[in-house]
Amino acid sequence: MQQSLTNPTTLPTYRTEPWDLLVQPGPVMATAIHAGHTIRDSLRRWLKLDDQGRLREEDPLTDFFLPAGDTIFRANRSRFEFDLNRPAANAVTVDPADTWGLQIWDQDLPQEEMDASLELHRRFYALMSERVEAMIAEHGQILVLDIHSYNHRRNGAEAPADPQAESPDIDLGATTLDKTIYGGLLEEFAQGLRSRPVGGKSPDVRVNVRWEDGGNFPEWLHATYGDAACVITLEYKKIFMDEWGRTADILALQDLREGFLAGVANARRWLAQSAGAK
Repeated sequence: MQQSLTNPTTLPTYRTEPWDLLVQPGPVMATAIHAGHTIRDSLRRWLKLDDQGRLREEDPLTDFFLPAGDTIFRANRSRFEFDLNRPAANAVTVDPADTWGLQIWDQDLPQEEMDASLELHRRFYALMSERVEAMIAEHGQILVLDIHSYNHRRNGAEAPADPQAESPDIDLGATTLDKTIYGGLLEEFAQGLRSRPVGGKSPDVRVNVRWEDGGNFPEWLHATYGDAACVITLEYKKIFMDEWGRTADILALQDLREGFLAGVANARRWLAQSAGAK
């Protein structure tokens, strides 16, 4: 008996590359390392968290801002397949203590599957080394914009949102940034973000409000390349989407992107002036 190709109970299998990388001339790198949602086929049977719960802890739509960069990197796979913003020791974990109390993976996730994910983690950092070194060799100073998002309604869709005082619309992580060198760039970038209204009002943009650091990726960049790489982590509050559902506010996204474009334009001018002064 032939099996129907349209059986709705049979999910299609497909191959998604781990990431996309676009290289263009210029000193600005933009990354969305938590934008992906897919999971490779061999891992799906071991997932314990449902699709919507997993999506809530990822950073959907952060890749919407990437075209403003020169070198552009987008992770296509979920952060739970391999978390590029963590060191290898906990980039793949079955321990809920590492994932906000959520059981992402079955405790019996095979070591060979974990090793395959860690190999992708290793390849990412090797790829970043190659690209960042090439950009620094060409430009002297570069800007890396690592784009993320965060939840502000963790108590539920109908519960009050987190207080604005501790939840800026855009939190700029600049914990590795030497302000004696890049303080002017940071301020110019922030002013660009504020210059475009979102839903009719200027967005609340602040620095180093919610996190002590930007994660392993910016920390690694700073430890490896020092002040040659200025790293800013952008944490967009999910005011552009329903973090408990699957809908987005496209007009808010467009407003935020206009501000991002203005911020990058300001940063480019600062970098050009800095290079010209040397």
